[in-house]
Amino acid sequence: MLELIKESDLDTVRHFYRALAGTEFCAWTDIYPGEPELQSDFSRDSLFCIRDDVSGEIAGLVSIDDDPEVESIACWSEELQPSAEISRLGVAEKYQNRGIARELLAGAMEELRRRGCKSAHMLVAKDNVKALRSYEKLAFEKVGEYVLQGHDYWCYEKKLYNGEGKFNPLFLFMSFIRLLPSASWHSATIW
Repeated sequence: MLELIKESDLDTVRHFYRALAGTEFCAWTDIYPGEPELQSDFSRDSLFCIRDDVSGEIAGLVSIDDDPEVESIACWSEELQPSAEISRLGVAEKYQNRGIARELLAGAMEELRRRGCKSAHMLVAKDNVKALRSYEKLAFEKVGEYVLQGHDYWCYEKKLYNGEGKFNPLFLFMSFIRLLPSASWHSATIW
């Protein structure tokens, strides 16, 4: 379950960021994400985690960013405003390939919906093959490309509401069903 990061978690989050920096498929570096991003996300109640059910350890993180440069990229759909960026999604290596990234995304999209957003968008490093496959399966649409901090990114966007301006939970449900093995679809749950 998605949980808001508490002040007592901040040192753990700093170590989490550093542990993933430079790993395969991760565009994070020794300086990014850094203290400015951490403090900004925390101060806006926009930094979330999923914890290991047994140990309580942070298994994954995600933030809802407020970056004017990213928000000003011309490819974002005008009719899907207001919108916000899902950013800094990471899963600790020992927890990868367990569906935690999908849970983080689902929780972040639900939070955006609660905040009144019509869509979610994100930048995904062009060389992050694993994430690119996942976001396309989750029905995120590739709407452009951008260079930020020396990295090449694809711009992805996902509609959170139906054509009548109302939230449609089926959008999220169907996105996640696509990722489940065909024999396991019946065990999916909607939060």
